[in-house]
Amino acid sequence: MAGTDRSKADATVGLEPAPAIILVRPQLGANIGAAARAMLNFGVTELRLVAPRDGWPNEQAVSAASGATELIEKARLYDTVSEAIADLDFVLATTARPRDMVKHVFTPEEGAVRLKSAMQEGGRPGVLFGAERAGLHNDDIALADAVITAPLNPGFSSLNLGQAVLLMAYEWNRQSDETVRDELIMNNTRPASKEELGGFFEHFEGALDETGFLLPEAKRPAMVRNLRNMFQRAELTEQEIRTLRGVVSALTIHAERRAREKMAQENSSK
Repeated sequence: MAGTDRSKADATVGLEPAPAIILVRPQLGANIGAAARAMLNFGVTELRLVAPRDGWPNEQAVSAASGATELIEKARLYDTVSEAIADLDFVLATTARPRDMVKHVFTPEEGAVRLKSAMQEGGRPGVLFGAERAGLHNDDIALADAVITAPLNPGFSSLNLGQAVLLMAYEWNRQSDETVRDELIMNNTRPASKEELGGFFEHFEGALDETGFLLPEAKRPAMVRNLRNMFQRAELTEQEIRTLRGVVSALTIHAERRAREKMAQENSSK
């Protein structure tokens, strides 16, 4: 279907809130522009960029956006994936390849249903898209709650960036407000943001480093990813994060007190 050449200044007016689209280390400005055009076609307007290879702003992105320049102009720039998703509480990662980690895997349609459900429950969802050549890194995917994989031809399963974003934006747009979903009762709390979850990870992993649990060092990255994936799947609330951090602090204080008592006993016996 061919589009018109004229851009509409009011193309984003009156649109309902939609998930953030996060392009991670995109390589070509033209692909960023194509992604923005696909987003606006289906009413998705929040574009975030993580370390675009050719810098930002990018004239090729403006040209390829073909009228969706408002999204390009308002795109938010980040250095890392963690920073780009810090204020989000439900994140899906798109990938065509199986990964060596435990993650829920959704089709684009099911992923859109989950995104819609998250937003209807007051959350802030987003979708990660990797670079054109290699996609998302394992460490990027470990930060997500689940994975989206499209049922493509196994012999040729490569989508370009614009196509991948269009597919998810289309599936998002076709979900009605009457989406049937499992409802999670928050009871005066809310889903934990990725920033809060990241703070817990740092606290928890720091305590594990002190105990030597994450040794040997060569195995630490895989162990950390596995632990993070366990907590990602738990769909933790802000209250639960505070409780877990309190547990880690209590265990740390107890371990330090036991160590001091043991040292005092050893010194007194000499």
